[in-house]
Amino acid sequence: MRPTRPVGVVGYGVYVPRYRIAAKEIARLWTDGQGGVPVDAKSVPGPDEDTITMSIEAARNALARAGVPAERLSAVWIGSESHPYSVKPSGTVVAEALGAAPWVSAADFEFACKAGTEALTAGMALVGSGMADYALAIGADTAQSRPGDALEYTASAGAGAFIIGPATEALATIDATVSYATDTPDFYRRAERPYPVHGNRFTGEPAYFHQIQSAARRLLDDLGKVASDFTYAIFHQPNAKFPQAVAKRLGFSDAQIAPGLLSPQIGNTYSGAALVGLGATLDVAQPGDTIFVTSYGSGAGSDAYALTVTEGILERRGRAPLTEAYLRRQVFVDYGVYVKWVGKLVMG
Repeated sequence: MRPTRPVGVVGYGVYVPRYRIAAKEIARLWTDGQGGVPVDAKSVPGPDEDTITMSIEAARNALARAGVPAERLSAVWIGSESHPYSVKPSGTVVAEALGAAPWVSAADFEFACKAGTEALTAGMALVGSGMADYALAIGADTAQSRPGDALEYTASAGAGAFIIGPATEALATIDATVSYATDTPDFYRRAERPYPVHGNRFTGEPAYFHQIQSAARRLLDDLGKVASDFTYAIFHQPNAKFPQAVAKRLGFSDAQIAPGLLSPQIGNTYSGAALVGLGATLDVAQPGDTIFVTSYGSGAGSDAYALTVTEGILERRGRAPLTEAYLRRQVFVDYGVYVKWVGKLVMG
């Protein structure tokens, strides 16, 4: 799929909380420290942080890079599976805080871990149709996980924000996209339930690998390209192994996926995962580099994109903090503080 009017990323921003919990600290509680852990550590939202606050921080970075006044945004769309309210949009709060309200489309998107890229595709359509000049798409989460569950090691927090605008102003053009979706219930959380349920080994096949490979191969075929035609590749990061495995199946090398593979450092930011990975890659990309991105959302589906970096990256990249700056500022907490802050410790 290509929009009628060429579009691209005119600004991007990332936010990752400073707090971390080491995977070994979680293992100490539940396995007596026996066995390996899937990541080194994961990010933890502070007691005053949620999807809305993280979205605002990432969006401010994106606006700074774009050099676009907030009131010129025609849409503020937030993808998440951990919106603070069941009935009250995060989008209106973020739009108001940024200064984009009141003449703006504000909405929340849901599709598990690819809710952020659903907002990105919708932003491409809005700008690409000529209905708007700029649209803000955000993926953010403070992911939930049952105490002692395997997800607890990787379900983390973070946000990625992207402003879509005309390709003539872009720091990276979005050349094409495809979407793939099937009814594959590998992971879900029912209403009023605090924690999600996952299908264990079925989250790999026929869920994660099938959806990503289908979307990625279709986009490569549509473009008439192969993996080696791209400088970088980014895949959804539920753990450290899955993105590396699917990259190899598709013909990508370890060198191509390294810049966007953040899981060993911050865990899985869920709806923000692909967008945070893309932001980290844009932090190091050079004009002419090509980037292949494929998200994944349980339920299940994938969105794939092909981007080309422009000369605009050189001047605009330094207008806001790089992802690495957020990764370096680490304050570790113990398990007791962690469960208190993320609401797992409930007082009767």
